[in-house]
Amino acid sequence: MSRGRLIELEAAVAVARRRSFRAAATELGLSTTALSQAIAELETRLGVRLFNRTTRSVSPTPAGEQFVAEVAPALTAIRDASEAVNQHRATPTGVLRLNTSRGAARRILRPIVFEYLNRYPEMSVDIVTEGKLIDIVREGFDAGFRLAEQVPADMISVPLGRSERLVIVGSPAYLAERTRPRVPTDLAGHNCIRMRLPAGAVYRWEFEKGGERLLVDVSGRLTLDDSNLIRQAVLAGYGLAYMSEWDVADDLHEGRLVQLLANWTPPFPGVCLYYPGRRHVPAGLRAFIDLIKERRRRAGG
Repeated sequence: MSRGRLIELEAAVAVARRRSFRAAATELGLSTTALSQAIAELETRLGVRLFNRTTRSVSPTPAGEQFVAEVAPALTAIRDASEAVNQHRATPTGVLRLNTSRGAARRILRPIVFEYLNRYPEMSVDIVTEGKLIDIVREGFDAGFRLAEQVPADMISVPLGRSERLVIVGSPAYLAERTRPRVPTDLAGHNCIRMRLPAGAVYRWEFEKGGERLLVDVSGRLTLDDSNLIRQAVLAGYGLAYMSEWDVADDLHEGRLVQLLANWTPPFPGVCLYYPGRRHVPAGLRAFIDLIKERRRRAGG
């Protein structure tokens, strides 16, 4: 099969999965015009419309659904065969597609992704950040990064490093005029910067000590949905915040923030890379996994 015909099939599967010509074009590294042309040529050759298009949505026709259902496994087999051969290369080549939360992306970019790109010049990395957990197989990703507790049970996980910890922090200016909380229930007397989760709910702060667990629905005048914004707000003295220690480690070290209720926030398993168990792990992903394990050994984790 010619490369042009193969692109047409990949385009059809990507559009069906993404329900968007723009998103499918980004996934395949094509312009939207080139992808639209590939779909149009495929439909002309088949003599049937595969997709219904409006200004706001794209959806497969019944013929399109049947076509994609039968073509997708064949494309997967072709990719797996290519990856199996790629294992014999001295240096992997291709694109590694990763889905992560924004917090996980900040953790992996400088220490891992940059080193990976330097080590494997024939590899490219495509990172998509989003709050909600998705089906990485259906969405066409090689792997994902999430907290260990969020990794789906049917996935293989690789810990990024040591355990992590959430911390309660406040600025010296904010705390100068207030009594510091000694137990979680003391937070009722404080202005707390609340976090809205991707699904829309406001996060309740979690505490644990000596087997006792508490969930506190804190109150405050400011609710945000991004850890960077929360950090800015707590540094500006607008209240207490509940954050990853990783995000505020420098602020704590330099005295810009003060940690509170330390004995109520024990460590927990941190961020993991996860990927589907399958016969052939792509060479690029295997190299990425090996780099993570190598860095963990160097760090003694």
